[in-house]
Amino acid sequence: MRFLIIGAGPSGLTFANRLLDLGIEDFHVLEAGEEAGGLCRSKNVDGTPLDISGGHFIDVRRPAVNEFLFRFMGEDELSSFERITKINTGRERIGYPYEANIWQLPIDDEVEHLKSIAAAGCNTGAKEPDNFLDWISWKLGDKIAEEYMIPYNEKIFSVDLKSLGTYWMNKLPNVSFEDTLRSCLMKKPYGSLPGHARFYYPKKHGAGELWLRMAERIKDHIEYGVKVTELDLESRTVNPGGYKADVIINTAPWTAFKVIKGASDDFLEAVSKLCYSSIVVKYLPETEDPEVNWEYYPSRDKDFHRILYRNTFAKGSKGAWAEINTKRYVAHDGDVAFTTEYAYPLNTIDKPEKIRLILDEAAGHKVYGLGRWGEWEHYNSDVVVELAMKCLERLLEHTRFGD
Repeated sequence: MRFLIIGAGPSGLTFANRLLDLGIEDFHVLEAGEEAGGLCRSKNVDGTPLDISGGHFIDVRRPAVNEFLFRFMGEDELSSFERITKINTGRERIGYPYEANIWQLPIDDEVEHLKSIAAAGCNTGAKEPDNFLDWISWKLGDKIAEEYMIPYNEKIFSVDLKSLGTYWMNKLPNVSFEDTLRSCLMKKPYGSLPGHARFYYPKKHGAGELWLRMAERIKDHIEYGVKVTELDLESRTVNPGGYKADVIINTAPWTAFKVIKGASDDFLEAVSKLCYSSIVVKYLPETEDPEVNWEYYPSRDKDFHRILYRNTFAKGSKGAWAEINTKRYVAHDGDVAFTTEYAYPLNTIDKPEKIRLILDEAAGHKVYGLGRWGEWEHYNSDVVVELAMKCLERLLEHTRFGD
């Protein structure tokens, strides 16, 4: 075939549907699971949807992405929300991001936080650290580090934070000391808004419905229940005696392949160094909040790091779901819970050069990594849709000029 796509998550589905838009039908999609959607799948629990790999929403910031997605789920089928999120430290409950909302704390705590931020390394001229743990205090001061950032990130990732780099800090809201001081004086948040500051969620379905509709359009090109265990870069084939293509688009985790042939020792060593974390999503039938969409829990006495109150965005639903790193989860009889092995790519210090080596060598064989796992980046679904659209444009442009 011309294109073989590994994985029917948001990036693979977008790439495949864009091929069909362009009249290209010589492609095939392999999906290990029994349905499409990847990390954005949903199940009905207690009669209403629950997103089994954590909350997934459609951000509003990419018009071209929204225009594409609205073809499968019209804007009239979606509700629009202004994001309301909180941080629950166990002592206080304040808005997110923490540093933009310390004005909500008691005045003595507010003063101590401001003093701590003013003394942070980024404000005193200290050299920026190269590991995430030290960066937290350097950027935000010791108070926010101790109250929120260190315990929360230890819970969500369950690794030594010194093993993580700082190159991915663009995912975090950027609130300067001046913004923090202004927010305290004006009693309102300042600084950059977090991701999903405004978002869409289906009125009558879970997040997974959108991707199921995308899969339905290309149903004649998808094969379910096929786990790719072997990838041969040189011959561009997967699984022994299985599938061969001119171009392979890989959206699956590189570490999930048991065998990778035709790769250099450096490539295989780089794959072995890629790290990730896993989560459990647990249903909490009696937990609700009438206003907050989701809440972060840095407190170490709670096993979960986030709770999503689904009644605030999935109208008519009840209960909530908690996200828990699998290393912290202890199962109890009667739990309604779903495990996702590949939840978050870990941004280890040496990851950029490792994934760059992997992507460059694979691309030399016309095997392209795409999406959260193909590129080993913590991308949201709207980002991977945009990346998939641009990836296809680049490949077809290169083909046009004989590259």
